[in-house]
Amino acid sequence: MGEQNPGGGGKTVKTAKTTAAKKAPAKKAPAKKASAKATPVESAPAKKVPADESRTALVRRARRINRELAEVYPYAHPELDFENPFELLVATVLSAQTTDLRVNQTTPALFAKYPTPEDLAAANPEEVEEILRPTGFFRAKTKSVIGLSKALVDEFGGEVPGRLEDLVKLPGVGRKTAFVVLGNAFGRPGITVDTHFQRLVRRWKWTDETDPDKIEAVVGSLFPKSEWTDLSHHVIWHGRRICHARKPACGACPIAPLCPAYGEGETDPDKARKLLKYEKGGFPGQRLKPPQSYLDAGGRPAPPLGAA
Repeated sequence: MGEQNPGGGGKTVKTAKTTAAKKAPAKKAPAKKASAKATPVESAPAKKVPADESRTALVRRARRINRELAEVYPYAHPELDFENPFELLVATVLSAQTTDLRVNQTTPALFAKYPTPEDLAAANPEEVEEILRPTGFFRAKTKSVIGLSKALVDEFGGEVPGRLEDLVKLPGVGRKTAFVVLGNAFGRPGITVDTHFQRLVRRWKWTDETDPDKIEAVVGSLFPKSEWTDLSHHVIWHGRRICHARKPACGACPIAPLCPAYGEGETDPDKARKLLKYEKGGFPGQRLKPPQSYLDAGGRPAPPLGAA
């Protein structure tokens, strides 16, 4: 989720009654609720989205996709471990050009040694570099996190500011990182336009824009502001678990009937299921300490750094 790489209680997900479908192939079987670990719905080809789709039709389709994803990922959350706004800010900066999992495996040692902005601002850069080495680009990241810590101490009394205009002044912090912090540490709505978000909203024909700021503005206009943060989680989770960049699992996608890009990936349901990642594929997630709601829905925490 980092700036340079634009990177469970359990509601249930929809699944088809495949056995009923075999007995009556001419008649579509009704959907039923299942646990979060169940096999995703066997998708049908999407209806073709007209080239001249009206604004009203686009808004309706976009909001329906978000509602469907909210049922598939009712436990969606930021996939960086954090206990306070400072930890989330630092972790988000560190997640540039690496995975959230790698950041989560690295930050426990960092925050154990430097728990506050004052501590990190006064840190020996070489010692910080050694801790951050597993995240890649560790020298630049060390400069950013020490720099932003000094700015927090000097300009904000050691507290993370809760305003966009203040956050983007910090070293290594842009709009995307700022919205991650505002939405998840302060409860202030924002759209997180990372690489997954960009890819999916273009696949869904919500926008043809490529500039993150323009994507943010266009997509934001399709939804009430109050939905922006959860929308970001839903889209990003779907991009990580099912709608992959190189080979989307179209045949295991619960929103295939709403997707104009259906067929770009694997459409065979059995083959598509093998492409699923994280809890949808039966594997651990990215957080070492995920929310209880995620665990209740069947998600498993990631292993710590160095674990077998």
